[in-house]
Amino acid sequence: MAFFKEFKEFAMRGNLVDIAVAFVMGAAFGRVVTSFTEGVVAPIIGLLGGKDFSQNKLILKDAVSEAKDAAGNIITAAQAEVAVKWGAFLTAVIDFIIVAFVMFLVIKMINAMKKKQEAAPAAPPEPSSTDKLLMEIRDSLKK
Repeated sequence: MAFFKEFKEFAMRGNLVDIAVAFVMGAAFGRVVTSFTEGVVAPIIGLLGGKDFSQNKLILKDAVSEAKDAAGNIITAAQAEVAVKWGAFLTAVIDFIIVAFVMFLVIKMINAMKKKQEAAPAAPPEPSSTDKLLMEIRDSLKK
């Protein structure tokens, strides 16, 4: 039972929960960036090439369709084309660069906010009730 209690304390620690929230937000943000890249960036870049940029590929071996004889027996089995899909890879690289840049900006903003908090001097602690009572006694003795 001590193992499960220790695991629960670990899982409910603020940092782990923050990481889980960041992971979910990052996944959603990744989909937004992918949509942006495929819907906005790739077509603009595709204008240079004249076609859908993400579909660019280097065909190493053409596809072979299935060949049958008159009796319907398969002579040659169908084979898919062998291609290097460099357009899809480049689109993924652009996605990564956008996500990395935005994460850099977010981290930079968080660090700037932390510096402002550290720079602000902490308010002096309020005296305890005992200290207040002693100050009242001191002030009444001065009179």
